[in-house]
Amino acid sequence: MQLPVLRLSRGAFPAENYATVRDRLEQAQASLVPAIKALQGRLHFWAGADPASNTMVNISVWATLDDAKQMETLAPMLALASEFVAIGVQFERPITNYQSLWEI
Repeated sequence: MQLPVLRLSRGAFPAENYATVRDRLEQAQASLVPAIKALQGRLHFWAGADPASNTMVNISVWATLDDAKQMETLAPMLALASEFVAIGVQFERPITNYQSLWEI
């Protein structure tokens, strides 16, 4: 049995931008949820922000690596990335896709 692929996208921002980043991340649901739900092989998706580290993450679980890579060209996600950069988010690149080795 092949275990799923874990995708991690992480961005950091100045502490004073936390409320703005969090609000924009919450608003992003309107365009992202329908687009992500339509993708093949999506098993789970979470978006979150941490005020202690001033970071935001998108963590997703996919059936295969090819399924996970669909995120690289998802138009609503690409459009939002530039908006987040404009409000001070610096994304780690490359975005990583991990092959699961074990699970509980």
